[in-house]
Amino acid sequence: MTHRELHVTFPVEMDDGSIRIFNGYRVQHNHMRGPFKGGIRYHWDVNLDEVRALAMWMTIKTAVVDIPLGGGKGGVICNPKDMSEKELERMTRGFVRRIAPIIGSTVDIPAPDVYTNAKVMRWIAEEYGKCTDKKDLGVVTGKPLDFGGSEGREEATALGGLFVLKHIIKKKIVGIGSLKGKSVVIQGFGNAGAIFARLAYEEGAKVIAVSDSKGAILNEGGLDIPKVIEHKKEKGYVADCRGATNTTNEDLLEMGCDILVPAALENVITMENVNRIKAKLILELANGPLTASADKILYKKGVMVIPDVLANAGGVIVSYFEWKQNLANEHWGKEEVNKKLEKIMNKNTSLVLETAKKYKVSPRLGAYILAISRISEKAKVELSEDHYQCFAKFL
Repeated sequence: MTHRELHVTFPVEMDDGSIRIFNGYRVQHNHMRGPFKGGIRYHWDVNLDEVRALAMWMTIKTAVVDIPLGGGKGGVICNPKDMSEKELERMTRGFVRRIAPIIGSTVDIPAPDVYTNAKVMRWIAEEYGKCTDKKDLGVVTGKPLDFGGSEGREEATALGGLFVLKHIIKKKIVGIGSLKGKSVVIQGFGNAGAIFARLAYEEGAKVIAVSDSKGAILNEGGLDIPKVIEHKKEKGYVADCRGATNTTNEDLLEMGCDILVPAALENVITMENVNRIKAKLILELANGPLTASADKILYKKGVMVIPDVLANAGGVIVSYFEWKQNLANEHWGKEEVNKKLEKIMNKNTSLVLETAKKYKVSPRLGAYILAISRISEKAKVELSEDHYQCFAKFL
């Protein structure tokens, strides 16, 4: 059950002098384990049901990796692509003035999400300071480095996913001896996907295909990832990269490979294509890339799926580190951040796998059961073995 939902409307002066009324949301799902935590997205399709679901997802994710935060989410209905930077800033500050009474470093800590970034987080922190007449850098995470941000934040999601993958391979749970030389396919070449491609390439993996919203490329002998990244920066897309053959996102998902990494959209593996998936292991860097029914089929077929609430939790973990640094007025080096990240990812990967084995369920349900047990412990609600079996059956 959601703790609090705030729906706000607020006026913003546009560059042409006109006034537009915007609608926004902040949903606080659960704070049994610590302050609410979750991003703010700017998107034309933002709606209350979506924000509710994402807030609950954050409650699960923070509990899976055992950081002392709860779950929240927010968003403003807008099209940031059609707005100037000044309009975005005025809109952001207007939204903050509405939600300021329910956020703060000990209450609710927003972060970047779709179409928001470090600059937007700085505006939020500044405006919150004006509203409360106090400086509180810990009110948001994902800020610029020169404004209380953390080292390692840009790579955190991809690096966390890599740590999980390497830990599972090391435990010999799947038939992949090491990452070196293994074929990797990555759908999505945004921040998380491109950085994961580079990290996997540096580990000696053979990244044979990558894609973005405009197309996909393939080289069965392995792509030169630094060249692909440079091509993407220059052209704005991966298609037509030298040394690769153009293909489609649909074909990319169904390629034979050791490791498939959906790092873009939700619901890309469904009942329509699940029986054509040939990967031995799937690492969910995106949120919700598999439908529930497709996930069940892959589990029955013996394909390991590393769930999003674990695989892409590196971002929220380093956000937690940023918050801790802000509260203590400290600044950690990148090496220290990455070591702490690896320790948390490895520990909780093992616990997710142990929970899944104990209840004879998929890693996804193992992660959910682990998260629910941790939340119930803080809420002082006792759950029996029968309760967990029930969760495993119906989640």
